[in-house]
Amino acid sequence: MSARLSAVLAALLLLAGIATPATAATRTYSEYVALGDSWTADVVLVPLPTTEYVPFGCAQSARDYPKQVAAALGVPKFFDASCGGATTDDFANPQSGLPLGGTNAPQFSQLTESTDLVTVGIGGNDAGLAGAVSGCINLLPAPLGVPCKPKWVSGGVDRMSENIKAAKQKVINAVTQIKQRSPHARILLVDYLAGIPQTGGCWPFQPVLDSDMEWLGAKLRELNAAVKSAATATGVEFVDTHSQTIGHDVCTSPLTRYVEGLLPISANGLAIAVPFHPNSAGGDAQTRVVLSKIRG
Repeated sequence: MSARLSAVLAALLLLAGIATPATAATRTYSEYVALGDSWTADVVLVPLPTTEYVPFGCAQSARDYPKQVAAALGVPKFFDASCGGATTDDFANPQSGLPLGGTNAPQFSQLTESTDLVTVGIGGNDAGLAGAVSGCINLLPAPLGVPCKPKWVSGGVDRMSENIKAAKQKVINAVTQIKQRSPHARILLVDYLAGIPQTGGCWPFQPVLDSDMEWLGAKLRELNAAVKSAATATGVEFVDTHSQTIGHDVCTSPLTRYVEGLLPISANGLAIAVPFHPNSAGGDAQTRVVLSKIRG
């Protein structure tokens, strides 16, 4: 072996010895807290919701993405504070009047100075988008069915867009408080799955007029853009579940969709979910995207 070749091999071995530990090193976490609304809690009614961390009324799934993420990371201390119907107000205050009963403690109460990982999924209820969806259900076809969009858009003003702008500031305020309570935490702000088609609709398969479904889809994308903007404004990480779940919306096959429609009997992970909420396959998809971000 020539002296030059020996020198090259020695240099490569040295580089390998230096690079391998850095590549193999994976950050570990000791205390993970999940905050959020029903799209974090992965609302599934059958199997029955768990009461391990929150009241039954939060309808929190035993297989929501926070629990799957915590298990995959092997986090020794974990608390899933997410609750159906939550707004940013419920982060600092008790959430009472839950549909299935009970009161959830302020979600911020689980944060400590030693918390080193926080995932947050919030904003949809602050904007009122969930309520708008239920208000758009229409059993009659156009033109007999009255569209819901005009209830929100008139005189050139889209009130849902105004709500989303206000919700963005609330999310920014919430993340700022998380940083104050857990100054050493890695914070991931998670958006909403692509539960609504990119264009058009599928009436009567889902009883929302196509024009309304298209408007709702635009508002969902607008909400996710606001969540991303809030992450940028606060200097935390953004997790884009939306773009990675396109093609699994309520208008797709029961074997494909990640979000259930009005009749939420899921064949994609047999369970009964809440209408227009993630099913178990949706929770699994959220888990994959969040874990990829954490480990990336």
